[in-house]
Amino acid sequence: MDFFLQQLFNGLAVGGIYALVALGYTMVYGVMKLMNFAHGELFTMGAFLGLTLLGVFSFTEVLGPFGGIFVLILMVMGMVAIMGVLLERVAYRPLRNSPRLSAIVSALGASIFLQNAIMLMYGARFQVYPHGLLPNTPVSLFGVDIPLLRILLFLVSVFMMAGLYFFVQRTRIGTAIRAAAIDQDAARLMGINVDRVIQIVFIIGPALGAAAGVMVGIYYGQINFTMGWIFGLKAFTAAIIGGIGNIPGAMLGGLLLGVLETMGAAYISTAWKDAIAFGVLILILLVRPRGILGERVADKL
Repeated sequence: MDFFLQQLFNGLAVGGIYALVALGYTMVYGVMKLMNFAHGELFTMGAFLGLTLLGVFSFTEVLGPFGGIFVLILMVMGMVAIMGVLLERVAYRPLRNSPRLSAIVSALGASIFLQNAIMLMYGARFQVYPHGLLPNTPVSLFGVDIPLLRILLFLVSVFMMAGLYFFVQRTRIGTAIRAAAIDQDAARLMGINVDRVIQIVFIIGPALGAAAGVMVGIYYGQINFTMGWIFGLKAFTAAIIGGIGNIPGAMLGGLLLGVLETMGAAYISTAWKDAIAFGVLILILLVRPRGILGERVADKL
């Protein structure tokens, strides 16, 4: 039982990261009906920018471990959010009235461009985050010693997800996002600036992905320019499991995928963890083709 609980917390920590990245995919799809395949590279950029800022500024020495990482994540989120806005303006807005295939090709091209740009700037080798940025002393929960870092990552993920849900559900901008997700033309007739809504979506999604990138660097200790592919694929899978375009679905799908993947690695084999994750995706889609919570965020919130 102790081993099971340890793996459960491991899965929740990893699943929280998947969920944050999945939210970027699902928000863009909910409003634009487009998969932003460059989102994984924005996540990767967040991880590398976090490493760069840690090398330039002594956040943890001046503000302490928690305050320093908090400021670091905020700065990285802001920088990657700007990149998200530029990406939308350059790669997607000119093709908004074009056939959907054109936008998909543009997204793939942007993904390749960003991945190679990261490689040219930082090199092809793995980069290592400083050790011990956050305390990792064991904490006893339900009689099981859980590393504090995993608990913190899970709590930060849940806090960000809850904040996004409140924002979309309770604010005027969130109402505009949901209206644009239902029908952009009707939203324009109601006086909603759809271009501004899309811009906000490309601020929020990349910012959450950037936070996840920093969390991956702190959690795993090393990053690589290709990691956006595998994490992006897992997050995309999580979004589909929960219901693409559905914000609570992306949250649930990410957590569920993280737990299933961790349990598969612990009880079967680490070599099979990816196959188990995608096998579960196939089974869920056979039973519920639109995902666990359905497809459209606007209908669900």
